[in-house]
Amino acid sequence: MAPWRIAIVCLQWVIHSALCREVMVPTGPLYRVAGFPLTLPCAVTGYEGPRTQDFEWFQYRQDTGGHQIGVVSTRDQGFPYTPFQARVRSGEIRVERDSGDRARLVVQRLRPDDQGRFECYTPSTDSRYQGNYSASVLVKVIPDTLLISHPRTLGSQPMTEGAELQLMCKASAQSSQHTHVSVTFGVRGGAGAAVGPPGAQGHTLREIIAVDRGLAVVPGRGGSYEKRYAAGEISVEKRVGDSSGDLYVMKIGAVAPEDSGSYFCEAAQWIQDPDGSWQRIAQRTLELGNLTVQPLADTLTVTSTPRGEVTLQVGSPLSLTCEVSGVGSWGRSSLLVQWMRRGATSGDGSFSGGGVEVEVARIGPDGVVSWGDDSRRQGAASMEKEGEGRYTLRRFAAYPSDAGVYRCAVSVYAGKLNPSPSTPATITQRSEGVMVNVRTKDVTVSAVAEVPRGPLLKRGNTVVILCNVTVATTGPSQVEIQWLWKRESPGGLGEKPTADDPGRLLASLTYDGLARIYANDSELSVDRLAADCYRLRVHAARVEDQGHYLCQATVWGQDPKGAWYNTGARAESSTVRLYLFARVMDLLLIPLVVGVSSALFVGIVIIATVTCCFMRRLARQRSQK
Repeated sequence: MAPWRIAIVCLQWVIHSALCREVMVPTGPLYRVAGFPLTLPCAVTGYEGPRTQDFEWFQYRQDTGGHQIGVVSTRDQGFPYTPFQARVRSGEIRVERDSGDRARLVVQRLRPDDQGRFECYTPSTDSRYQGNYSASVLVKVIPDTLLISHPRTLGSQPMTEGAELQLMCKASAQSSQHTHVSVTFGVRGGAGAAVGPPGAQGHTLREIIAVDRGLAVVPGRGGSYEKRYAAGEISVEKRVGDSSGDLYVMKIGAVAPEDSGSYFCEAAQWIQDPDGSWQRIAQRTLELGNLTVQPLADTLTVTSTPRGEVTLQVGSPLSLTCEVSGVGSWGRSSLLVQWMRRGATSGDGSFSGGGVEVEVARIGPDGVVSWGDDSRRQGAASMEKEGEGRYTLRRFAAYPSDAGVYRCAVSVYAGKLNPSPSTPATITQRSEGVMVNVRTKDVTVSAVAEVPRGPLLKRGNTVVILCNVTVATTGPSQVEIQWLWKRESPGGLGEKPTADDPGRLLASLTYDGLARIYANDSELSVDRLAADCYRLRVHAARVEDQGHYLCQATVWGQDPKGAWYNTGARAESSTVRLYLFARVMDLLLIPLVVGVSSALFVGIVIIATVTCCFMRRLARQRSQK
């Protein structure tokens, strides 16, 4: 045969094969469980005619001698035989289309006598009868052995936010075939329910966590479950049980308000079909009960004692207690407890309102005490945890600087025993304020700064500025002095500095005689000349030291135990201006420099002129020769 004839025959065979009708169903046998749905897909390809093809399903049973029984058809309502007529009319057996040439036979509730071979037939729409018009698959019905139970259900009592939730579920399937079981824990409703589009229904079911058919743990998708599982807050484990089934245990380390709802456990039985795909052949759901989670905002209570107002004498002990309740399980959460103080004291040591709130002390979740506003006082104070939810701040001796409004601030980390510094608190709540007044003796103080009379002050001299302090009080007292400097105002001419200039701290002399120098760019010294007179000396004064100087006097008193304390009485002097005149040598320096410069310039001009004339004359003489 000629080669071109062979090519034509091969081409005709390819076209014939491509246009042949082919009907396809899954490879059998398929094992399905009685009482649960059966779905058999059927597809047709290589057909002629309309894109929408019809499908007819038949069954062959052993008890009927292999006779053909009509099940359901897409084109003939009277197609079903007697065994299937009622089930087709009720919709228990139906055909669902996926497309014009793809359809599925759906048996909503499989019966044991449904076992047999199912055939999918597609009536011909082709111009010639070619290919196959039907395909069949064997379906075997196995008994339902999937069991699910629970040892206990949720109680009716609500749980506090942060408490631990533990749910258990037993599941098993005793089958002659090799099947696997998966278990899923979920919740319906609650504050965390997913929200669907307007008018949508059935958007309130959330899967929390599951043990799939391969024994892998799978957290629920969406919501916060994946993140909480990664953080170790949600877990599930399978424990080998008795003949009634294996035990599955789910734990939520710290429940949140969005965890409220109706909980369930779902067990599914899986089998691997001959094509390698896994199919769910049975499923049961067991209700575990309803859970209501009370937010900590509704249960947490923070109170401080004593309440209202406390008035103390100087040197008396101060004790404040913070009581916390409504946290739930103390072993599941950690607390950060802080004592805060706001306010300023008046001259008599009583609270005068306003001021900035500062932290006095805290006990962290790790139990470590740290001090805030005045760490130097920590040796004279303590903060202790006296019991669950009871924290006490003690000042062994209270002074006017301790006056103000105290509040206890409690931050709860629900379900976290060791939170990191960056972990946000679940909730923070504060107690009512306790007003603390510390009474002290009456103290009045005044201060006057002056520059002693004498010769004009010149650059390089030692400048003396005095601060005269007058104190009126009873009992021993000492004065602490601070010296401040303010620069000249932009306008100059001796104008006083602006009021918003706080001044620069130069030096201080504490109540116990300790001198501190803060300005490193000037040579300074401070001392006490008399009981009421204090001196600041600026050695080798420079132009940069010019400006306005003032002193601040703070009175310290002595408590009955002999300890010194700041009474809060304070006075600030008015400013004195320091101006430095130039020295005689500085005044003579300018004309001296000018004279020397002028003489040098004139000498250079004369020498240059003489030299120029000489060179010209020499040049003329050489040209004449």
